[in-house]
Amino acid sequence: MSRPRFWDPAGERFGIPTFPWRMAPDGYLTRRQLRTRGLRPNGQPVAAQILWHSRRTRDGIRAAYLYRPELACPVRPMTPAKAAALAAANRARRLCPGCGRDAGYVLPAHLGTCLPCADPAARAA
Repeated sequence: MSRPRFWDPAGERFGIPTFPWRMAPDGYLTRRQLRTRGLRPNGQPVAAQILWHSRRTRDGIRAAYLYRPELACPVRPMTPAKAAALAAANRARRLCPGCGRDAGYVLPAHLGTCLPCADPAARAA
């Protein structure tokens, strides 16, 4: 039986321990998995990676970086100023430059306006 293409637990071929999709051993977590546990990487270097084939990239390979949870720290709490800035940024993403109203949803980037302003038939009526 041949080994998978991305199997390199010693890091000899890719520089860091590398595993194929769904074959990473216990003891490693992605950023998203750390966040669900209320942790952040805390500046630690990438401990390992997962590589898999994908048509979405130019070279056909995607990567997910893995971190050691024992070196991670708790997520910093949200300050009132940071919460206010985040709310203002989200509000700005909903504000239509065409009609000036809060659309109630994030405006589509490809339109740049709310849906009623983007629809020429709705403007003519």
